[in-house]
Amino acid sequence: MTIHYHGTPITPRTVLSELTGRFFCVSHFRPDDVEWCHKHGQGVMLDNGAFSAWRSGKPTDWPAFYEWAEEWLAYPTSWAVIPDVIMGDDAANDSLIAQWPHGQRGAPVWHMHEPIERLKQLCDEWERICIGSSAEYAVVGAPIWHQRMTEAMNAICKTGRVPAWIHMLRGMAASRWGYPFASVDSTDIARNHNLPRNNARRMADVWDAVQCSPKWKQTPMQANLLEIAA
Repeated sequence: MTIHYHGTPITPRTVLSELTGRFFCVSHFRPDDVEWCHKHGQGVMLDNGAFSAWRSGKPTDWPAFYEWAEEWLAYPTSWAVIPDVIMGDDAANDSLIAQWPHGQRGAPVWHMHEPIERLKQLCDEWERICIGSSAEYAVVGAPIWHQRMTEAMNAICKTGRVPAWIHMLRGMAASRWGYPFASVDSTDIARNHNLPRNNARRMADVWDAVQCSPKWKQTPMQANLLEIAA
């Protein structure tokens, strides 16, 4: 079963209330709904806010994130994205992982421009891994993104079994593409529920009904590219 984390803040609160009982993603960059989501949701993903901070050019405050996350990690169905450097190298991200104080209640991020050997190592050491689209793979769903994702899945799922819980950041749409993600997130509802003919509850129903395969079938890279082109 694939868990779909719906990004917040979702306004007005009456709209958020329509999603009672869902799974939510709350960013440290915008923690407006964190208490409500823990009172009324099934589970919460605590995002470190690195992507939003990177896009806005604002600095990060990791000690503040550690303290904020600690309170909400008291809920057993909450987990956090370990701080990361969006365009950083292995050393920069390994340093942040080493500083993480809450153990397996967090998930490190493998950025798609990083070596696949690093992804293998993270899968060996962590129960849950996040994948982040970055650098030339920043556009989720682009042909080069599919090529890289296929390469990564072929490398870590040689027997078909997925070695860790894989969460695809900003990857709600990717749950439709055959990759064995255990969970995904997006801000689709937050951004688009007020568009004509949209409704937050119906949007959540559609997303939550999309399930990824629990296993991966080895896929030749050329075959993957031909499928994308078709």
